[in-house]
Amino acid sequence: MICHDAYLIPRARRVGKRARPGLLFALQLEPLDRAFAMPCKPSSAPVQWSYHFAFVLDHASDALMQFEAAALSDQTMLRAQTSIDGCESVNRVAAQDDIGERVWIHGEGRVDVRYTASVLVERRLADLEGLNALAPHLLPGPTVKYLLDSRYCHPAQFVDFADNQFGPIASGVAKVAASRDWVAGHGAYAPGASDSATTATDTFHSGQGICRDFAHLFVTLARACSIPARYAACFAPGVTPQDFHAVAQVFLADPDDPAEGAWHLVDPTGMADLEHAAIIGVGRDAGDVSFLTSFGPMRFVSSEVTVVCETDDHQTHNDDARDTNEPLLA
Repeated sequence: MICHDAYLIPRARRVGKRARPGLLFALQLEPLDRAFAMPCKPSSAPVQWSYHFAFVLDHASDALMQFEAAALSDQTMLRAQTSIDGCESVNRVAAQDDIGERVWIHGEGRVDVRYTASVLVERRLADLEGLNALAPHLLPGPTVKYLLDSRYCHPAQFVDFADNQFGPIASGVAKVAASRDWVAGHGAYAPGASDSATTATDTFHSGQGICRDFAHLFVTLARACSIPARYAACFAPGVTPQDFHAVAQVFLADPDDPAEGAWHLVDPTGMADLEHAAIIGVGRDAGDVSFLTSFGPMRFVSSEVTVVCETDDHQTHNDDARDTNEPLLA
């Protein structure tokens, strides 16, 4: 059975200045001491994503997927099409914090998933001059869970470390920058150095990992500094090789109203062009935003990702074949 889901979404109207769920800011921190590509210079340049992955369900079972860019106030879906070949049924449900959707499927045998989208990201880059963290007792209720321990992030283990390392730093943004720079300075990007069970604590001790591990460690340190932080999955120009990319969001003051708060994007790897990154979903850690979770024996076959800026000749492509029981799972 072939299950298709295609839609065209009209461009959203601009709304007021105050922070709303789904409105994101990208942090303008000092650049890391490493080169990273930001190929889409024009802020109004749509970015095209094309993704195909395949897996085999050894017997009739369910799988939960989250791989589509979310429709947000600063992220407009111009065109999008999803095709799922090999499933018996499809059911869509809201994802964490109502950002994006998850897709339940039921089937047996090979499943092929194809997703193409054109996304116009008009993300505001926050001017961080004087931007601070909000005191924990003033935080909105929905952000409190992002101060606490989760499956892969255990900030309670790092409170003393964070206090010794970042305690003298006054502002929230300075602590965010220091945490990000600490992760970048003490971690080596090493594909294959971690797996689906690796926690932020493991990465802290090993000093190596991939974007997922960098994001987990950064989120953990930010929470240990009493700054709400959550994990975010995205497609992002500049990532090589191209694949799902993990970044983080921290809850700091709203630049339009310091008494209010807003979520701000941070990439601990320094690879992504956050101005044009398309957010897929958010969560406490990768366990909440896994692109594929199988509830039965499953074998991953292959994945292929292409990212193209429509006003630029730049194209990032990755063709990866895997044969494993735990492919990029949370």
